[in-house]
Formats: sequence, C-alpha cells, structure tokens
Amino acid sequence: MERVNSIMHSPKIQRSIRINDSQIIMLAEKARFDNAMSGFLYKKSSGAGKWTRRYFILFQNLMFYFEAENGVRPSGVIMLEGCYCERLILKDKLYSFGITYRRENLRHYELRAESESECKAWIDAVRVASFNKLLLQKEELEQKYLHLVQIVESEKTAKWQYTVQCEQLASEIKKLRSELCALKKEWRFGGGAQTSLTTGLDSEDLKKIKKVQSFFRGWLCRRRWKQIVEEYIRSPHAEAMRKRNSLVFRMVEAEEEYVEQLEIVVSGFLRPMRMAASSKTPPVTHEDVSSIYLNVETVLFLHQIFLKGLTARIDSWPTLVLGIGKYPLPTR
Repeated sequence: MERVNSIMHSPKIQRSIRINDSQIIMLAEKARFDNAMSGFLYKKSSGAGKWTRRYFILFQNLMFYFEAENGVRPSGVIMLEGCYCERLILKDKLYSFGITYRRENLRHYELRAESESECKAWIDAVRVASFNKLLLQKEELEQKYLHLVQIVESEKTAKWQYTVQCEQLASEIKKLRSELCALKKEWRFGGGAQTSLTTGLDSEDLKKIKKVQSFFRGWLCRRRWKQIVEEYIRSPHAEAMRKRNSLVFRMVEAEEEYVEQLEIVVSGFLRPMRMAASSKTPPVTHEDVSSIYLNVETVLFLHQIFLKGLTARIDSWPTLVLGIGKYPLPTR
C-alpha cells in the first residue's frame, strides 16, 4: 500500500501516517460488489514515468487499483474528495486524463483509458465522486420533494372540495329527476294543469338547471386553469425562477455566516487585544493590533447593514411567481 507522509512542525522531521491495511482491504472487497465504475486503465508511475496497466474500481470517493482484475489486495488507493479531473492532451498517449488537487504537496495522477468513450465515462464518474456534490444533489432533491408535497396537498384539498360539490349536485339532480317524474305523472293523469302552477314549477326547475350548468362551466374553467398552471410549473421559466431563488437563499445564508464570523473576530479577538494593549504590561501595542485587524470593524458594520437589507428583502421574496404575459397566475 502507498504510505502518506505528513510534515510536522519541523520541516526536517517527517512521520508516516499509519493506515489499517485490513480496513482498506475490507473496503476494496466491498467495492467489488457495490461500485460506481470499474475497468482497466493505464497509470503513470510517479518515479520513472512508466505506464502500467491496472484494474481500477471507483467506490464512493475512493479509487482502488489492483495489479489484476481478480486481485485481493489493492496496490493503492486514490482519495477523490476535493480533486479535479480534467482531460490531458498528450502527443503519444490518447484518451488520457489527470486527477489533481489544489495543494501543491499532493501527488497528481495521470491515467489513460483504452477508448474515447471509456475516457469520458471515467472523467464524469470521478467528477461526481464527492460527498459535497452528493450533499448539493440531496438539497436540490429535498427542495423538489417539498415542492411536490405542496402540490399534492393542494390537489388533495381541491379534490375534496370537488367531491363535496359533486355530491351536493348529485343530490340536487336526484331531486330534479323525482320532481320531473312527478310532473310527468300529473300531466298524464291530470290533464291540463293550472298555468300559474306550471309556470311557477318551470321557473324553479329552470333555476336549478341553470345552477347545474353554471357549476359545470366553472368546473371546466377551473380544470383548464389547472392545466395552464401545471404547464407553466414544468416550463423552463419556472425552473429558472426556482434556481434563482435557490441562489438568493444561499447568498443570504453565506452572508449570515460571514457576519457571524466577523462578530466572533471582533468580540473574541480584536477587543480583548485592545484591552490588553491598554494594560500596564501590554503584550502588544495598539499599532500591532491595528496592523493585524486593519478595518475589520468597518467591514463588519457594512456587512451588517447589507445583511439587514437582504433580510428585509427576503421577507417579501416570492417563492414562486406564476404569470402568462400581463396576467398573473395565483401561486400555490
């Protein structure tokens, strides 16, 4: 296994970090049955620069490589958390890509696939092999889930209201049918009825029929309106609005965290050091304190004002704006 070196306080003294080989082997065995991707790649050695063929297995944010496909003990493991995976352009080595890190003292890896499709697949798989990216995907899915839950709840409420109205109208229709049957019987057996009574009954029946017709017209209008709203919710404009809201909320959270950190710096470090500089035996001078912290209090004051304005704006920020042309649609 590869050993990771860490630099201690003295640059001349280096100690190796001990790694439990049995745990690494256990993870490698688990990776064979539950992996995101596996296959042969050519790996460039760090010393002589020789390309050797190794069998790689991508498991979460770890990348194991073996000397053979059926090997039990991995030759090494690459930590992918916080890495960058980019395509490499080499003259004599096609389908190459590299795994790099921000820190300079970390080793960079150069790998090569056997085809263009395999190279793209490995690059895409390595780029998403990070817990931070999984957390971002989880947050997006949670937001979509909450949005869908709200839609389902509103649909349940609308369904219940429509069911109640349908039951009421069904009972009225039954009454109308019974009244019509009674009128037909009276007309058959009673001959010509009084005109005033017939006119009164006709007017009552017409009112009920108009009421039923108005209900169905309203139901059709609401159904069409619902289709329009659903089409807009699935439209690219609504998706762009949701992305914008997500960015705005993240910006506010980042600003709150930054202001909180500045307050800690001012209250926990700057002011105690100023008090210490004013003591009889000051460990530091006021000039040292000013040179260390500069205008951090001014920065804190400005960001507090900025955060206050953001918070006031967020209180009236629309979560979802629906509209077609000049005519706004109601939000859910």
